[in-house]
Amino acid sequence: MNGAKMDDSSDKPGRRRLPSGERRAEFIAKAIEFFAEEGFESSTRGLAKKLGVTQPLLYRYFPSKDDLIGEVYEAVYVNRWRPEWPDLLTDRSRPLRDRLNTFYNVYTDVIFNREWMRIYLFSGLKGVDINRRYMKLVRQRILEPILAEARAELGLPPAPATDAEVEFAWVMHGGIFYYGVRDLIYESSVSTDKATVIADAVAAFMAGLSIKLTPQG
Repeated sequence: MNGAKMDDSSDKPGRRRLPSGERRAEFIAKAIEFFAEEGFESSTRGLAKKLGVTQPLLYRYFPSKDDLIGEVYEAVYVNRWRPEWPDLLTDRSRPLRDRLNTFYNVYTDVIFNREWMRIYLFSGLKGVDINRRYMKLVRQRILEPILAEARAELGLPPAPATDAEVEFAWVMHGGIFYYGVRDLIYESSVSTDKATVIADAVAAFMAGLSIKLTPQG
């Protein structure tokens, strides 16, 4: 977007003028729809056309395409993170298996969304760092806390999660995620309900925990 000529024409004739904050929010919402359908190769010219505004007006709110993509990441991924989720994972008054089942059921209620999934997958295919940033967040906020809670439940001393342990947790997390991909992206028939898939994934994870976390002689 850099280097584009700015002008004073804001909206096309007949378009209602909105306060700056509302207009910015509208642009982000439309960009989410646009990127979910078209991916990230499309130009900002195409996005401006979809919004029904000039490119220079779009530049005023987002100096570059990367700035706009960053706002989409915040809206779709960061802002949908629920503040109560960490407590679901760390409430030691409940067995870890119960906590994981509860967490993944409410977590997937949020992420099993067509726009969420399509933007995530498009970003991975086209080299946009949305999915890499989100995977880092998942590791820090979900997988490492789960492994810390697992160590506590097994009576093991606290220790940083190893990469191998994190990969083990990814198997559970990724299996649950792929159920949503098959349903929302591939639109394939899923014969098992989500709660059962989650319960099975959690059960398999729990069954292997003591082997993975306990040093073998």
